[in-house]
Amino acid sequence: MNLKKNETYKTVITGMTTEGSGVGRIDGTAVFITNTAVGDVIETKIIKTSKNYAIGRVENILEPSPDRIEPDCKYFKQCGGCTYRHISYDAECKIKKQRVEDAVKRIGGFESLKINELVAGSSRNSYRNKAQLPVGKDNNGNLVMGFYAYHSHRIVDSTNCNLQPPVFSEIGDIVRRWAVENNIEPYNEATHKGLLRHLYIRYGESTGEIMVCLVINGNSINNTDSLIHQLKTISGFKSLQLNINKEKTNVILGKKCITLYGSGFITDILCGLRFNISPLSFYQVNRTQAERLYQIAQNYARLSKDDVLLDLYCGTGTIGLSMAHKVKKLVGVEIIPQAIENAKHNARLNNITNAEFICADAAKAAQQLKKSGLMPTVIIVDPPRKGCDKGLIETISHISPKRVVYVSCDSATMARDIKIFSTLGYTPQEVTPVDMFPGTSHVECVCLMIGGELN
Repeated sequence: MNLKKNETYKTVITGMTTEGSGVGRIDGTAVFITNTAVGDVIETKIIKTSKNYAIGRVENILEPSPDRIEPDCKYFKQCGGCTYRHISYDAECKIKKQRVEDAVKRIGGFESLKINELVAGSSRNSYRNKAQLPVGKDNNGNLVMGFYAYHSHRIVDSTNCNLQPPVFSEIGDIVRRWAVENNIEPYNEATHKGLLRHLYIRYGESTGEIMVCLVINGNSINNTDSLIHQLKTISGFKSLQLNINKEKTNVILGKKCITLYGSGFITDILCGLRFNISPLSFYQVNRTQAERLYQIAQNYARLSKDDVLLDLYCGTGTIGLSMAHKVKKLVGVEIIPQAIENAKHNARLNNITNAEFICADAAKAAQQLKKSGLMPTVIIVDPPRKGCDKGLIETISHISPKRVVYVSCDSATMARDIKIFSTLGYTPQEVTPVDMFPGTSHVECVCLMIGGELN
């Protein structure tokens, strides 16, 4: 049977995609349907067809899955932020672990590699220490601020998000009122006109310090004294920043920041270390889970005072610096100059003297280290979603560290990469999935690989 657009069919949801859509089959054709759960028996209306699959929309739930719960957010079906608020957290964790297992087996080809239980988040709510809220206009010309709808740039008008601390909603309300009262023109992506593009908030969970940042399509904004006065009613408010972004781009932040109140950063504590966080600094969104992930990576690294630790894709140095006290020397490598400057500053801030940070491409830096005679004994890689370049993996194998710890934000590219590592003499020992973003479809993991003889 060829499925017909706008026709309704009955199906059972038997699996989930990596993005969190349910998978049903109708006469052998896979149909992807959002807001469904494994075990749902549904009627779905086909909204798109292609040669190999179709996309459907739930018309009626005939028999709900045992995993299904009532979503605790009225914007869940509109907003693109969360994926799994309609199922229990236990079910979400099982889906995420299964996703890692499937990637390791199907892409990596490792049938018997040990996959540990997923490290679940302590809470599904209030864990995000950063918010980036787009600002625009609705069809009536009114200011809207909130979150993008699923796979779109249409703004769902709400600053109230369960993933964020409640204080973020208070700040959003203050900025919204101030912008309306002062006739601040919202930004229009289509015309590139308007001033206020985003409200950006950062929060130091352990210190309580809060930074508010206005991203603007201009050089200045009026009446910020009034905004500062209102923000001072928020406990922990330490800094108001202006970020200049006049580019025609979907990138949220520009390169220039202006301090309007307080200092140019807030401070937080992660793994016992202090980190200064500016608008442009990378910092883990879920601090509690980041500490757990870093502890797993440290356990896998099995460091000693004789070790030289190489931290590739080090960002602002958080992973490596959290382990610097365990090793003879830490070398961090990152291609982004500002991140390297932040890493050096973070080392000084914490009186860490055995750390060196290099601004370079990871593969080239690894080659330079080999030529210099500085031979790392343990290497940590924390690549972007696309994973490691094959040349970097080959360079790592030539350096011959005892252990490689792979921190991944995409289990599919990790599985591909550890398969390449295995052909070069590095045997994966185990993988631990970590739920850094409860409620969403994302899952991170840490893999230990050992080269040559088991060390």
